[in-house]
Amino acid sequence: MAAVDLAGLLRCLEVTETTPGSWTAPNLEMDYHRIFGGQLLAQTIMVATATAEGRTIRSLGCLFPREGSLAKPFSYEIESSHTGRTFATRRLSAQQDGRPFFLAQAALHIPEGGPEHQEPAPDVGDPADAEPEEMTMIPWETRVVGAVDLRDRAAGPAEYAFWTRVEGIESTAGAATHQALLAYATDLTVIGTALRPLEGVSQADAHEILQTAVTGHSIWFHRPFRIDDWCLVSQRAPVVAGARAFGHGHAFDRDGLLVASFTQESMIRTVRN
Repeated sequence: MAAVDLAGLLRCLEVTETTPGSWTAPNLEMDYHRIFGGQLLAQTIMVATATAEGRTIRSLGCLFPREGSLAKPFSYEIESSHTGRTFATRRLSAQQDGRPFFLAQAALHIPEGGPEHQEPAPDVGDPADAEPEEMTMIPWETRVVGAVDLRDRAAGPAEYAFWTRVEGIESTAGAATHQALLAYATDLTVIGTALRPLEGVSQADAHEILQTAVTGHSIWFHRPFRIDDWCLVSQRAPVVAGARAFGHGHAFDRDGLLVASFTQESMIRTVRN
């Protein structure tokens, strides 16, 4: 059963400017002490887009220097670094007790046409060929390619792909909402993917014999898309070293168009008794 619900997540995307340059938004309601990184990614997209009329996010780079507490209020502080004819840049921080726990830089762009090319999408079949799975933090439909179980402690390749579709979004929802929900979904499974080649451990061991946390996450949006139709998230994690893991991935729409790419760095430590 999902730890959050879609209605609550959509409420989190309702950002409000309280004073010039300062914004607030609700937290996800969940039984955990730490603010989920996917929530911060999604809200940052909504805040940055709200300050740059006519533009959509083209890239977002985020750092998580420390954890945010669900028990305390926080605010987003935003600086308008640049607003040009088509491009814009915003710097954001999420702060509690006067200290930042999340830092981000967002680049935005007025959509334009031009020449195009891309590598083909992976040949993984249709969503109907994948295995339905209820992911703890994703409150919508997901189907895992090859029925890979990230909780399995047997060694496997550091690869993972799943189809995802969010039903229940208003048809009038803007591009920022679709971007925010996809960014949210990309935050969840990269650490589990990185752990797959390690015999005897998996993401089921997080907070038990392993201490894990995302330290950085970036995402680039290449084309418009709708998350209320199927998107394929395909990712790899080529290295775990020095108590850190690195992974990267791409998101494709149902027709195989590459709509987004992302990278993630995380901390992975063995818990010391």
